[in-house]
Amino acid sequence: MDKHGSSSSDDVEASLLLPHHPAAEVGDEPRRRRRPAVVARALLAHHRSYLAVASGPAACAAVCALADLGADHADARNMLGVLAWVFLWWVTAAVPLAVASMAPLFLFPAFGVASADAVAKAYMGDVISLVLGSFILALAIEHYQIHRRLSLNITSLFCGDPVRPQLLLMGITGTTFFISMWIHNTACTVMMMPVATGILQRLPRSDDAGGHEVRQFSRAVVLGVVYASAIGGMATLTGTGVNIILVGMWSSYFPEQEPITFSSWMSFALPMALIVFVALWVVLCLMYCSRNTGKALSAYLDRSHLRREINLLGPMAFAEKMVLAVFGGLIVLWMTRNLTDDIPGWGALFHNKVGDGTVTIMMATLLFIIPSGKNEGEKLMDWNKCTKLQWDIILLLGAGFAIADGFKSSGLTDILSEKLIFLKGAPTVVIVPVACIVSGIITEFTSDDSTTTLVLPLFAELAKSINVHPALLMVSGAIGAQLSYLLPTGSPSNVVGFSTGHITIKDLVVTGLPLKVVAIAALTILLPSLGKKLH
Repeated sequence: MDKHGSSSSDDVEASLLLPHHPAAEVGDEPRRRRRPAVVARALLAHHRSYLAVASGPAACAAVCALADLGADHADARNMLGVLAWVFLWWVTAAVPLAVASMAPLFLFPAFGVASADAVAKAYMGDVISLVLGSFILALAIEHYQIHRRLSLNITSLFCGDPVRPQLLLMGITGTTFFISMWIHNTACTVMMMPVATGILQRLPRSDDAGGHEVRQFSRAVVLGVVYASAIGGMATLTGTGVNIILVGMWSSYFPEQEPITFSSWMSFALPMALIVFVALWVVLCLMYCSRNTGKALSAYLDRSHLRREINLLGPMAFAEKMVLAVFGGLIVLWMTRNLTDDIPGWGALFHNKVGDGTVTIMMATLLFIIPSGKNEGEKLMDWNKCTKLQWDIILLLGAGFAIADGFKSSGLTDILSEKLIFLKGAPTVVIVPVACIVSGIITEFTSDDSTTTLVLPLFAELAKSINVHPALLMVSGAIGAQLSYLLPTGSPSNVVGFSTGHITIKDLVVTGLPLKVVAIAALTILLPSLGKKLH
């Protein structure tokens, strides 16, 4: 203030920068009293999500406080607590899957399980590169509708005239099986389900004449897509995240062993997958197709409809042909990197320093270089087309590798494997199905990848304790984790099929149980024989 009592310009400027604290206004006090009630109502409205969030830290605290693993195993106890935290967040979906999968990045250093650098390295390796490149290729296939063209052509080939339901089922499920061999089974289900339901849209869902046969066939088609995508994913390393986790943990726990390559895995897993696929087709035909099914379908579905859809797609464009060429080239590179002991693959030219992830990223990079032939300067892929990349799956795989390293470094695997020492001295025909059944039960209640992350470290240490080759236990555990056939919550593919409204939980149980039995039996027979390349 100056001597006349007026405010100076500095005082005015200062007053503008100060927070405004008005005098108590009318209604201000009641509003303040209502704020706690508003907050309480918001908490109550979302109490389930907050309870789910709190369940992780609470379980971790309980394990760290109550678990008695001995004075020399403090790191193992902390690792068990961290595992309980992450696992509960995965199961309850308290936070998004990607966020829960990043939790080890701060939990491991905080609890002294691993250093920040050590845990971060688990989130990017050759295996992660393989998955990332495969996802980019899958997006290119989806963008150019190649999967739709392939499925319509194969389905038209198998449709029959008049309609033969068994052949049509073979066409739909066979196409799904083949596509799932090369891309993630969840992505395959998402791609193929619209194709399948597009065919089913021509069929009535009423109780008219033939309505029962039509509904049964609709169930068979949806179940066929769900299970064929899961079965096809077994056949190759890129078909599902479980196989990728297995490869990563195998190289981590047993670096002295021969690595599991694309070709060595396929030589064992493809015959097994084909056996389970044939069992699927037989089960679907016996349970859902009757003598009158073909007659009931002929009134609504014929080969001409499929041909019209194919004609609407037009001839293959240059971009589609180039994506197929890149994809085909990648498959050849995967298969020929390592051949046999006597005939080395092309990897020997690089002193075997390259991996499957190396060539996958290289071929995916070509998609951003090769022109599409449509517009000036446009390439087959650009980063804007990659916005649907499944980063949650990539981070989940990284979390799985981090947890596997944590199991090993903390000594938790040594402790837990002692509990399964009763398998010592048991024959292979006992070890393989027991490991597969244990993993197969757990996988019905949580995701395939989460199950694999939990059981493989245990089986790795158990193999050392009972003096059996680790492949017998680890491969059995990985295959068992993929047999989530009975419940909708078992896998995202089950959820996709269940959401169509054509199937029920009873359908999943009745159809999935015999498939599970066949898969365990096939694994028990084939792993000791065809799996020799793995051990």
